Amino acid sequence: MQQRIKITDTTLRDAHQSLLATRMKTEDMLPILAKMDQVGYQSLEVWGGATFDTCMRFLNEDPWTRLDQIKSRLKKTPVQMLLRGQNLVGYRHYTDDVVEAFVKKAVAHGVDIFRIFDALNDPENVAKAIEAVKKEGAHVQAAISFTISPVHDLDYFVKLSKTLAGLGADSICIKDMAGLCAPYVCYQLVADIKKAVNLPVQLHTHYTSGLGSMMYLKGIEAGAAVIDTAASAMALSTSQPATEVMVAALADTPYDTGLDMNLLTEINDYFKEIRKKYGAVDVSPSQVDTQVLKYQIPGGMLSNFINQLKELQALDRLQEVLDEVPRVRQDLGYPPLVTPTSQMVGQQAVTNVLAGRYVMVSSEVKSYLKGMYGKTPGPVSAELQNRVLRGEKPISGRSVDTLSPMLPSLRQEAGELITSEEDLLLYAMFPAVARTFLENRQKATA
Repeated sequence: MQQRIKITDTTLRDAHQSLLATRMKTEDMLPILAKMDQVGYQSLEVWGGATFDTCMRFLNEDPWTRLDQIKSRLKKTPVQMLLRGQNLVGYRHYTDDVVEAFVKKAVAHGVDIFRIFDALNDPENVAKAIEAVKKEGAHVQAAISFTISPVHDLDYFVKLSKTLAGLGADSICIKDMAGLCAPYVCYQLVADIKKAVNLPVQLHTHYTSGLGSMMYLKGIEAGAAVIDTAASAMALSTSQPATEVMVAALADTPYDTGLDMNLLTEINDYFKEIRKKYGAVDVSPSQVDTQVLKYQIPGGMLSNFINQLKELQALDRLQEVLDEVPRVRQDLGYPPLVTPTSQMVGQQAVTNVLAGRYVMVSSEVKSYLKGMYGKTPGPVSAELQNRVLRGEKPISGRSVDTLSPMLPSLRQEAGELITSEEDLLLYAMFPAVARTFLENRQKATA
């Protein structure tokens, strides 16, 4: 008989990242934490992803302080974060000394579960982070970035899950960042992974395409143990499926979550009111966007296109950009569209449409073609690579192995701004943003 299904609540991280541009303030999270702690969630995802950047850039908050304040109010529920492997919470690869220092501090500040993924599904890009988390005694949830392409089939993902298990994963997450995983595909994938590795499987999706709840049901039937959901006031659209809906759907079945619907309703009532405060950044009304099934573009990427093209007075060329995305993705070896590859592919598609195909190539795409982001899922366009690299040989192996440890030079560079190891890590992730943040903090306390 199947065990009760467990739920990871994403309201305080991925849900508001998806719906409110990651702008929810810590002061709006703290009052509800005692109630959320009573629910019996598998974990609360509260940190990582874009929160590190936006805390400093837009909210004038220290992300370490946010983590401390949340952790201090949770007596029962484990704290979870999203970590981009060698990218950590930034947008480039960091050297191993930075990865080790970051993980050590995150555990010291209360992170219990690290969901670790790589945009290219390159195991070499997650190996060091997994090792660092294991060393600190926290839970490693290794994630598969689910996507669809000529080089991604079920066998590819099953082999990847075996590799991740071999690296030391404690559980496997199927991370469906664009809502592309169809219900029966999910059933087969979960079943195949369960046969291949003796680890719990967790499901993560976004409701963008409308497939999310059906995908979860079929995945649960195949043996998934945990699903990611958000309070319904912060669910659907580009966020996760709604907690209350899944709890109701599973009630009085072998998969019953055992969660208290009255308590969940109280929590949801709180977030209904909180969401009203963020109207200026709210993607609003909950809706399904089936374009994602054709173009595989996550919701946030689509809204970025619209805003970019509006600013350039070229919104009439949106369809051309959408048509260009799959072509750029093919040229780059079919990377899954998730940070940072979604930004690279998207920006290049816009540039190709407005300026001509590869007339201008971004520095990030140049680095990608050079091998700085790791091994691509499929072969990149040899013609494009030769043109961009101009005879320079791409890197094979880990790009960070070609770099000196970063922390000593960053410490020197930041100088008196750094008053703690936490400050140094803020600076390591986002030097320009952290400099402004730390300078402002110094002025405020002078």
